[in-house]
Amino acid sequence: MGHVKGLKCRECGREYPVDPIYVCEFCFGPLEVGYDYKSIAKAITRKKIEQRPQTLWRYRELLPIDGDPLVGLASGFTPLVKADNLAREIGIDELFIKDDTVVHPTLSFKDRVVAVALTKAKEFDFDTVACASTGNLAHSVSAHGARAGFKRFIFIPASLEASKIVASLVYEPNLIAVDGNYDEVNRLCSEVANKYRWAFVNINIRPFYAEGSKTIGFEIVEQMGWKAPDHIVVPCASGSLLTKVWKALKEFKQIGILKELDTKIFGAQATGCGPIATAVKAGTDVIRPVKPNTIAKSLAIGNPADGFYASQVIKETGGYAEDVSDQEIIDAIKLLARTEGIFAETAGGVTLASAIKLIKAGRITREGTTVICITGNGLKTQEALQGHTMMPHHIKPSLASFEGVLGKISRGD
Repeated sequence: MGHVKGLKCRECGREYPVDPIYVCEFCFGPLEVGYDYKSIAKAITRKKIEQRPQTLWRYRELLPIDGDPLVGLASGFTPLVKADNLAREIGIDELFIKDDTVVHPTLSFKDRVVAVALTKAKEFDFDTVACASTGNLAHSVSAHGARAGFKRFIFIPASLEASKIVASLVYEPNLIAVDGNYDEVNRLCSEVANKYRWAFVNINIRPFYAEGSKTIGFEIVEQMGWKAPDHIVVPCASGSLLTKVWKALKEFKQIGILKELDTKIFGAQATGCGPIATAVKAGTDVIRPVKPNTIAKSLAIGNPADGFYASQVIKETGGYAEDVSDQEIIDAIKLLARTEGIFAETAGGVTLASAIKLIKAGRITREGTTVICITGNGLKTQEALQGHTMMPHHIKPSLASFEGVLGKISRGD
C-alpha cells in the first residue's frame, strides 16, 4: 500500500480523503497530496532506490499511488547532462541540463505527470480520461491513454502549432479544437468535468497528477550524487512544475535522503506571457492575468493556477524570475543545439534565455552548480525556427559542384 495520508487544502489546511477532488469546499483553495513521511523514511533508502529500474517509479513511496504502477512503466529517469560547452559560452563554472527532450514516450516532462495521473485514474476505476492542453499534455494523455485502454478526450486551443496537433491525432483520441486560448479551454473543461464522470488529469485528478513533476527534482538530486545544486531554473506555465521540484527537494531532506538543502529556485517565462515573472519583479503576491502572445505556446497560460505558490517558492528560496522575448527564445534554442547537441522546444529556449539574463544580472552566481530544466523536444515546435536557421547548400550531383561549395565554406563566404 502507499503512504498517502489524504488531501489537504493549501489555503485553510482542511483535510479530505483520497478522492478525485481538487478544490476545498469551504475556502475554494486547491488541494494537495499529504504523505506519512515517518513511514516513508523507514521504507526508502538511497540503496533501495538505486537498485530499482531507471524510471520515475523508483521513487514510488513519494508518489500518490496505492498499489503497483499501472501506466508509464518506462517513463522518467532522463539524462542530467554536464554542459561544459554551454557553461563556457554563458560564463559560469558548472552547468547541467536536465534533459526531458528524451522522456518516453512523447518527449516532454508531461509523460511523468500523466503516468501518475492515469495510474490513479485506474485506481479510481475511470474508463475515460481527458485534459485541457497547450500541446505536450495532449500528446502524453493520448499516448499513455491509448496503451492503458482509456477512452480519451483532448481539448486544445485551435491555434496550436500544426505539428503538435498531428502529434496528438496519431494516437486517435477524440481531439477537440476550441476557438480560444488555453485559459478559455480550461474554463470549458471545468464545466465538462462537473457534468461527466471523466478523469480530467489537470482538473479533478490534478492533486495526484501534479505530484509526478516531483520526479524531476528527485532525479536531479540522485544524479548529482545525492546532493542538491545551488541553482535550478524551471520554466513556468501554471507554475506547478516549479513548486513540485522544490517540494521534491524538501521531501528528500525531510526523510533523510538529502543531508543539506540550500538551493535557489528560479522561474522562467516568455515576455508575451509572464504573469509570474512580472509579480516576482514587482515584489507583489498578486498574479495579474494576461492575454498570451508568445511563440512559447506550451507556456502560454495567462492565468496560472499555481502562480501564487510558484512566486512564494521563489521568494522562500531566495531565487528570482525572468522573462524573455521571442527572439531571445529562438537564439537560446539555437545556442543549446549548437553547444550541447540538444534540440529544445520553445519552452526550453525560454528557460535557457532566462538563465542567461539571470547570470548577467548576478542573480545566478557564476560560481556554484546550476541546473536548467529543459522540458520538451524541439521537434514539437519546429515552426518557431522557420526563417531563423541557416539555409542548406544546394549542389549538382558532381564532385566539382561539391568542391565549389566547399571552397566557399572554407573561405567563410
